[in-house]
Amino acid sequence: MLIRKISLIFTLLFFSLGAMADDDVKADDILGYWLTEEKTGVIHIQKGDDNRYFGEIVWVKDIHTGKAKERLDKENPDEKLRSRSILGLKNTWGFKFDGDDEWVDGSIYDPKSGKTYSAKMELDDRDELELRGYVGVPLFGKTTEWTREKSKVPAYMQKK
Repeated sequence: MLIRKISLIFTLLFFSLGAMADDDVKADDILGYWLTEEKTGVIHIQKGDDNRYFGEIVWVKDIHTGKAKERLDKENPDEKLRSRSILGLKNTWGFKFDGDDEWVDGSIYDPKSGKTYSAKMELDDRDELELRGYVGVPLFGKTTEWTREKSKVPAYMQKK
């Protein structure tokens, strides 16, 4: 009886580990288009020549709905940059994959506040990305969740 229980436990453990191996996160799993938590922007995460990951703002709700002629980087601490559009702006950069399930040592620029924060990212699953911006240590920060855009050109990004 005891041997059967031990055998069952090892069998379940074996299959559990096998299932986890199928969910291994790879460095490039983060690539693609991500809709922000507020659903007001889409960030295209790409891999640079230096093998670090960065994101570029490729869609902004106000620009494409006609509610604003253009969303400018008006909160930027550098006055010379306040007249540039945030569309096309690189707002995340410097991330490297830690070999497990996080991208670390990055930065994020928030065009709403004009502030830049240290940041890290983690995939909750293949289609949910947690991005944590912080000052100093991650404990003192804020997490936002982005959702993967599966289509190459989402409906709300298409010109009507």
